[in-house]
Amino acid sequence: MILSSAHTAENRSATGVRIATAGWSIPRAVAKAFPPEGSGLERYASRFDAVEINSTFYRPHRPTTYARWAAATPPDFRFSVKLPKAITHEARLIGCQDQVAAFRAEAGQLGHKLGPLLVQLPPSLVFSASAHERVFAGLRGVWPDPVVLEPRHASWFDPDAEALLRAYHIARVAADPAPHPDASRPGGWPGVAYWRLHGSPRMYYSTYDDRAQAALADHLRSDEPRETWCVFDNTAAGAAAANALELQVLIGSR
Repeated sequence: MILSSAHTAENRSATGVRIATAGWSIPRAVAKAFPPEGSGLERYASRFDAVEINSTFYRPHRPTTYARWAAATPPDFRFSVKLPKAITHEARLIGCQDQVAAFRAEAGQLGHKLGPLLVQLPPSLVFSASAHERVFAGLRGVWPDPVVLEPRHASWFDPDAEALLRAYHIARVAADPAPHPDASRPGGWPGVAYWRLHGSPRMYYSTYDDRAQAALADHLRSDEPRETWCVFDNTAAGAAAANALELQVLIGSR
């Protein structure tokens, strides 16, 4: 069930879960659930209180752009930002403290609306306790805000990696599809839970059916009290917005 545009931000989940999509595109199939007027971001923010900025992975944005986005959204709205691939995939996190600091200065124009930093690792990046302790120490030197990590190599799900993430207050993303059995639930630092739903079985395309949505809602409702994000990344065929609206109803009906 998708509510009409008359159900605005006042109907967001009362559970404290931020339900969002990767980007704020509004597909035609669910357009009637949003107000007809305003920019795309303004219309999106009338129904959701968070969004994941995925475009930062591919290209930089001017500080004035971040400031404009912040000004276009309600006071309780939050943006998560994805660390650029030049840092995560090309440099593989090594020697990037200056680049991270520059990115922090740009995204920092979001002000208090800046949410978690999303660090998605390439599938081939193997965990190294010594190397990644230096990386995380450098990251934390310039990024004091919440950080969530989406690792995709099995080595990141060992106890040593878990301990290092906790030591540096870095949460591990719960991902679907899960590249490792432990990847299906949040891990690392327990202060933040961040779910990224890419679509299954076909990543970025598949929608989540009623059964999957009900199971997800149960997980989110039963989770311990903490900052929780649930981001739908199955955007390629427009399923993300519909799934996010549906989950919003399920969570709100608690």
